Amino acid sequence: MGNILETDLAGLKLDNPTMLAAGVLGLSRKSLMRVGNAGAGAVVSKSLGIEPRHGYENPTLVQVEGGILNAMGLPNPGIRTFMQEIAESRLNVPLIVSLYAFSPREFATAAHKASAMGVDGLELNVSCPHTIGTGQEIGRDPERIKNIVESARKVVDVPLFVKLTPNVTDIVELAEAAERAGADGITAINTVKAMAIDIETSKPILSNRIGGLSGSAIRPIAVRCVYEIYQAVKIPIIGCGGVDSWQAAVQFIQAGASAVQIGTAIATKGLSIFRNVNEGVEGFLNRKGYGSVKEIVGLSHRS
Repeated sequence: MGNILETDLAGLKLDNPTMLAAGVLGLSRKSLMRVGNAGAGAVVSKSLGIEPRHGYENPTLVQVEGGILNAMGLPNPGIRTFMQEIAESRLNVPLIVSLYAFSPREFATAAHKASAMGVDGLELNVSCPHTIGTGQEIGRDPERIKNIVESARKVVDVPLFVKLTPNVTDIVELAEAAERAGADGITAINTVKAMAIDIETSKPILSNRIGGLSGSAIRPIAVRCVYEIYQAVKIPIIGCGGVDSWQAAVQFIQAGASAVQIGTAIATKGLSIFRNVNEGVEGFLNRKGYGSVKEIVGLSHRS
C-alpha cells in the first residue's frame, strides 16, 4: 500500500500535508532541517526581502487568550545571506521561500534571486498586517495582487504561492486575481490584525501598537476563508491559521486545503506537533476507509 498521506501542490510532491508556516524557525538551515526531521512535509522560510531588515524594537510579541499577537516588522538577513547558508547542503524536505517586497518590480527581483538559487517554490507575502508599504497594504487590492503575481511569474518557473490577508471584505476576489495572474496556489490565511493594551499603563503592549493574531483563536476565520476560496478557484490551497491538532488539520482539508501550515502550535506543543497531526490524520483516513488524503480535500463541499 502506498503512502496515504502523500499530497501534491502544483507539482510539488509532499510526503504528508503538513508544512512549517513562514515566520517560525525559518531563518537557518539547521532549524529547517530540525522541522523536516520532526515530520513536516515541507518547510517555508521566514519572509525575506532583497535587503536585510532589522524589524521593530521590543516588545514584538505577547501571548493572548487563544494565540499569540506579534508585530516583528519582518526582520531578516536578506535573500542572498539566507540562500548562501541554505546552499551549504540540501534540506531533507521541499523548501518554499517566503518573499516580501514593496512593488511588483521588487517582487520580481526577489523572486528571480531566490529561484536562481535552487528553491522548490516561492510564497509571496502580500498579507503581513503590520508593516508599512508592503504586506496587506498592497495585498488588499486585487489589481495590485495581479500586477505582483504577473511580475514574479515572468521570471520564475518554480511553483508560486500567494499568501492572502483575511483583513478584507472579500478574500475570494484576491484569490481569483492571483489565479488569473498565474499563481500556482493560494495560502490562506495570514494573521488577523489585532492589538492588546496594558491596562496599568493604558498603553498598547506591542511597540508597533498593532500586530497580527495567530493561533487557535483565528482557526474558524481561516477555515471559512479556505472554504470560500475553494469554491472559486481551481489551484490548490494551503490552509494556515490555528492548526494545533489533527482534527484542526482535517477541518482545513475538508474545507478545501491540500496541505496545512503549522506555526503557533510549535511554541505551545513543540515540534512533535507535526508527527502527532500526521498520525492523527492517517488514523482518521484508515478509520473512515479512505485510501488517500486527497480523497477528503474539499469533502465538506460534497457532503
